[in-house]
Amino acid sequence: MNKRIAFSKFLRYTLGTLLAFLALNAFGGGYYGISGAEGVSLELLDGSPFESFLIPSLILFIVVGGSALFASIAVFAKSKYARMASFANVLIVFGWLSVQVAIIGYISWMQPATASLALVILVLTWFLPKRQFVSRYF
Repeated sequence: MNKRIAFSKFLRYTLGTLLAFLALNAFGGGYYGISGAEGVSLELLDGSPFESFLIPSLILFIVVGGSALFASIAVFAKSKYARMASFANVLIVFGWLSVQVAIIGYISWMQPATASLALVILVLTWFLPKRQFVSRYF
């Protein structure tokens, strides 16, 4: 196997796996919030448009997690939409984190960890081949 093909395969598997991990993280956090976020004070939402964690958790679960899962599947399926989906997910994650920090502030090591993961995904996406992927499905 030549080096270019080996790198492309490594890149695709690494990127797809990181996106899947991000999706699982968002699904877990979203589910936790939807189920009531036991042990987390509602005072965090003071001054925000939310009275409970339900709506932000649904956004985390559906938008952040869903876009990461879609991007992961697109990367693994060698879809022509893989780069676009992955870039879109990075924008969504940074948007989510920006709004979260603006509303509740810095409260967890998960915020910079997630931002760091999104940066790694951004760099890997940048190196993803632009036209090489063609999937029969999408």
